[in-house]
Amino acid sequence: MAQKEATVYILDLGRSMGEKRNGRSQTNLEWALEYVWDKITTTVATGRKTAMMGVVGYRTDETDVMGAIDDDDGYSNTRIIVPLKQLLLPDIRDLQPQLKPSATNQGDVLSALAVAIQMIDTATTGKTGKPLKYDRRINIITDGYGHMETSDSDAIAAKLKEDEVEMNILGVDFDDAEFGFKEEDKDPEKEQNETTLKDFARKCNGNFATIAEAISQLEIPRTKNTHPVPSYKGTLTLGDSENYDTTLTIDVERYPCTMIAKPPTASSFVVRTDLSGGAGASTQSSATVAGDEHRGDGQLAAVKSQRVYQIDNLDEPGTKTNVEMEDLERGFEYGRTAVHISESDANVVKLETSPCLDLIGFVPEEKFERYLPMSRTNYVVPQRTNTAAALALSSLIHALYESGCYALARLVTRENKAPLLVLLVPRIEPDLECLVDVELPFAEDMRRYKFPPLDKHLTVSGKVITEHRDLPNTQLMQAMNEYVDAMDLSSFDRDDEGEPTEYMKFEDTYSPLLHRINHIIRWRATHPTSPSLPAPPQILTKYSAPPPSLLDRASPQLAALKAAADVKKVPPKQQGRGKRTLRDREKPLSGLDVDALLGNPKRVKIDSTNLIPSFKQALAATDDLEAIQTAAADMARNIREYISTSVGESGYGRALEAIRVMREEITELEEPEIYNSFVRDLKRDLLEGRLRGDRREMWWKIRGSKYGLVERKTCFASEVSEEEAAEFYRSA
Repeated sequence: MAQKEATVYILDLGRSMGEKRNGRSQTNLEWALEYVWDKITTTVATGRKTAMMGVVGYRTDETDVMGAIDDDDGYSNTRIIVPLKQLLLPDIRDLQPQLKPSATNQGDVLSALAVAIQMIDTATTGKTGKPLKYDRRINIITDGYGHMETSDSDAIAAKLKEDEVEMNILGVDFDDAEFGFKEEDKDPEKEQNETTLKDFARKCNGNFATIAEAISQLEIPRTKNTHPVPSYKGTLTLGDSENYDTTLTIDVERYPCTMIAKPPTASSFVVRTDLSGGAGASTQSSATVAGDEHRGDGQLAAVKSQRVYQIDNLDEPGTKTNVEMEDLERGFEYGRTAVHISESDANVVKLETSPCLDLIGFVPEEKFERYLPMSRTNYVVPQRTNTAAALALSSLIHALYESGCYALARLVTRENKAPLLVLLVPRIEPDLECLVDVELPFAEDMRRYKFPPLDKHLTVSGKVITEHRDLPNTQLMQAMNEYVDAMDLSSFDRDDEGEPTEYMKFEDTYSPLLHRINHIIRWRATHPTSPSLPAPPQILTKYSAPPPSLLDRASPQLAALKAAADVKKVPPKQQGRGKRTLRDREKPLSGLDVDALLGNPKRVKIDSTNLIPSFKQALAATDDLEAIQTAAADMARNIREYISTSVGESGYGRALEAIRVMREEITELEEPEIYNSFVRDLKRDLLEGRLRGDRREMWWKIRGSKYGLVERKTCFASEVSEEEAAEFYRSA
């Protein structure tokens, strides 16, 4: 369960916060709000109802404490802008226009702090009067100007310590020796207030810093620590515990070690257009429908999936009909084929299992192949408060570690669940001893492929060739070795004493995809109409390319490698087979006509006795549009000949197969109009009896096989919509 939080932001909205100081293009408030919005939007993105936030402004034009204090005397120019609650995106949009500098400098930060403390007390106290388990936090953002009433500061500090409230004071242009900032010609009033706030933070065990340091750390992605949930609680067994007493049985628990963090998907959200509550259209896809949990302003709505099972409608080819869930039978994928297994057959082969973690063997660590792990890792630790289990598991871990072995185990986490084969690796740290498990493949999961060797060639007769134009020579191998050594990152970065240090530390590398998307989501929440997006944080792009200084240092080795490999510029590759004229085709570098030299004909004649292969050869022999149209016309003529000379339905199968090949080949060439024109004419001839009799049965076969018009969904070059293609099947 996520920890409950109650956070109040106390914002200085005085007139001085509207000034621009120290060469900044932003006002003090705009600059400080970069930190506030980042923190608020990060919390909102979690969607946790237990993460409550509130906003209190002081040095405001109005006074409104919303009943948090019974007597508001002494709390002038203090306003509760947002009461303590779960903030959502509409709340952020409502809050933005309210955070503007006021026209006054009157107001006291400690008075606003007293209001914030009362807000937290009210929200985090149970019905019995006892405080609930909350993480309480107050963040003060100020520029240090204005009068401060410090007579009650000691009592307020004691109250914060008693309630275990985390206090953070962030000041605009506050002096911070550790961060390396000192404001010159500081106003005496501000200097005195800084000293007072710093002393107050010390009294309540809070944090005091300049906001420049906090803003500089916003680009560092924040990792998420989740509450560990056990996936298995049972015994680790060596031997047959059911039939023998001399078995090793240890009570253990299994917890996740590493988890995959995935970025949020766009399908999780939908923008509503039916703001009036009517039956208006919505922007979500047809595969999702908006749920009932939406705000009244129509900004976002929850999305829930709707699953529909459909099959082809045999009565109306080209259409589908819905099928109820109870009418379905289970099938299992075997390659690209769905294999049906009845419920009775499935029960026969179903393996009945019970939860277990049984050791079945051991393997030396040097013989374990690193490519075998298939899953994330988990910790196997002794049962809590079980001293005997901790001692037994520690003995097993040390035995594996000292012998240099890994253990293989059969894992079943739940009743009747399929067993897994896992590898148990010992891990010993000063404060932790455990086994780390990872899933291994079964024999059926392995796909073994054979590839030719990279360092030699084998002839048909079995002769070994070590010198060949496709094999690297000694000079190339040496140049590559020198280039790899020059690009070595392990010795690139050095500390202050000149000693090599690790360049890419594990704790400094983050997932660019995950954190960049989260960064954009937080930014867009507060900039809904901005036409551009901010640049990605430098920490996410730092390791996307080698360091420039390293590239400069390795440039001689790279030049030598290019010379040894005889690197030449390759002409741009023609995309697809879309260009049809000889003028558009890439000419050979020599300028010679290779086809003419080799005696290859420009066009291949369509042979009616070998129709399909000759048609494919004709298309492969040329990219000329005229030649393709001629081949398609010959193919169409032969298809009509098959149909018109058919006795009954004897020739329909050959004609149908030829239509299929013609449709696929022409579509691949991105010339769908050639086929569409043919199939329109063929349909008209079939229905009007122009092919020597009533050939309607052939049209029904074409319709049932869905060999109609090529629509835009199948080929982007087509001008036929899906509706036109469906209408083509229905009209007769």
